[in-house]
Amino acid sequence: MSSSLLKRSCGRGLRISSEISRSKNTGIRNKSTEAVSETAKENLTWPEYLEIRRGKRRWETAVTVPCSFLGFAGGVAYFGSLETDATKPIMGLDPLFFYGGCTIACMGLGYLLGPAIGSACWRMTHRRTLGLIEAKDREFHKRIVRNRVDPTAQSATNPVPDFYGEKIGSLHQYRQWLRDQARFRRKARFSEE
Repeated sequence: MSSSLLKRSCGRGLRISSEISRSKNTGIRNKSTEAVSETAKENLTWPEYLEIRRGKRRWETAVTVPCSFLGFAGGVAYFGSLETDATKPIMGLDPLFFYGGCTIACMGLGYLLGPAIGSACWRMTHRRTLGLIEAKDREFHKRIVRNRVDPTAQSATNPVPDFYGEKIGSLHQYRQWLRDQARFRRKARFSEE
């Protein structure tokens, strides 16, 4: 009976041919893979986190462009519909220049609000993993603060490279950021001596 349960296959180890033993093993395997997948869901790897971070930045950029255009269109619609009298200056400026400046200011307001709106939209679509992302975000920012250079040593010829690490979107870019920080430190140290 034991010889019928176990067969030797060519180079693949022991193979179980009994249906009973197969069903017992698959039950154990399913439970173990479920446990592994739950722990994997609880921990984000650095490449996954940086990919999520890059996606969030893309969302913010993608929403900024339409918000800028909407701000500009709203400024044109509002300030273009106002009656103007060219003989009465507004704050010492010709009304056409003043309203044009206000229209551009509306576009700037849309540009400033775009990333906030994009971030809020991104947060609504990623609610399930938000706790993991925020925990990894705190750890990432601790690493950035620990490894970034002292900005007081910057000069016109040696500016600080990406002080907040905003452009980091992959492990390669993180390593490059670390190299840039080290290069800045060397330049700053040798210029003092």
